Amino acid sequence: MLREEQVLGRTGEASGRLTSRLTVRHAGTLLLDQELSCGPGAPGGWDGPAVLAGHRAVGQLVVVRPEFEQDKPRAAPLGEWAALTPLAGPGVLVTAVAPDALRVRRTLDAALRDLLG
Repeated sequence: MLREEQVLGRTGEASGRLTSRLTVRHAGTLLLDQELSCGPGAPGGWDGPAVLAGHRAVGQLVVVRPEFEQDKPRAAPLGEWAALTPLAGPGVLVTAVAPDALRVRRTLDAALRDLLG
């Protein structure tokens, strides 16, 4: 399991700059390779509706479990702030974007409880 949360500036302040790359392999197979770049100087559109939509907290949760090879959760929205995406192989990715870190944290906590059952 890997979990990370980022906050791009405090409430009412200008956003900070973030560039993050995450690569996950399992048994030599690539499960995930993604990059996030947002904040001043990042490629255009980072704060638009397709990326952060004005929110300032982002987080992701990657869970790899052997049982996901045969019985993996399906892609689904998770409440107002997140989505679950199955990965190739025995993994899933939960991505959350919210107005603040507390909402991201609570969303990822709930997703983790559900995934670990």
